[in-house]
Amino acid sequence: MVSSTDIAQRIIEAVLAQRLAPGTRLGEQSLSLLFDCSRTLVREALVRLAARGIVTVSSRRGWYVVQPSHEEAREAFEARRVIETGLIRSTAQIDKAALRRLRQHLKQEQAALKGDDVGQRSYLLGDFHVCLAECLGNQLLADTLRDFTARTTLIAMLYQSTHDAVQSCQDHMDIVTALERGDAATAERLMAAHIGQVQAALRLGSASDPLANLREALAPVREAGARGKKNPPSSPRATPT
Repeated sequence: MVSSTDIAQRIIEAVLAQRLAPGTRLGEQSLSLLFDCSRTLVREALVRLAARGIVTVSSRRGWYVVQPSHEEAREAFEARRVIETGLIRSTAQIDKAALRRLRQHLKQEQAALKGDDVGQRSYLLGDFHVCLAECLGNQLLADTLRDFTARTTLIAMLYQSTHDAVQSCQDHMDIVTALERGDAATAERLMAAHIGQVQAALRLGSASDPLANLREALAPVREAGARGKKNPPSSPRATPT
């Protein structure tokens, strides 16, 4: 039997995998059919997610995935920076079992980068931060980070993050390497820089213009001099992690 906790967890995982975009409507009836459960259970899950800042409800639209504003984006990254650097700073020593777990997670990230499952890649890059908090011995903050990471994943989708997935993975590897040699100060500095770089990669200006996409589509077509030129291939993108 599915529980409201199971439903909430599946929705969080879908957000982390970039399978639920900001503004996606979450109909109670549709979810109850999908999970083969009552609408009461679905509503309980959605109420929990609303309290955690992942979904919101409108009297006219019903439940839908949040669309964070510029200010909410700034606050979410600042919260993650404070939590994650503080966790590293307060850690005296990380044991070998935790380091093995982190190294295994990094191997999964590297494997996902070589594959074509963007959802798996996005999920693993975001989940690294939750895994790190768990390995540093604070489950409460790990749960909090899961929600903040989901929110920053939505922010990345909404504001078209240009941060490179390969760079995210390399940042994670550098942080773990610093922890492995007992250099918490360097790990803290690397984490702060990593989160700052992901935040800086957001195109926050684009969302302020509701006609941005249409404006770009209807811009004058370039003349012959621009013909034949191809755009350079884009690099893989990641969620803010």
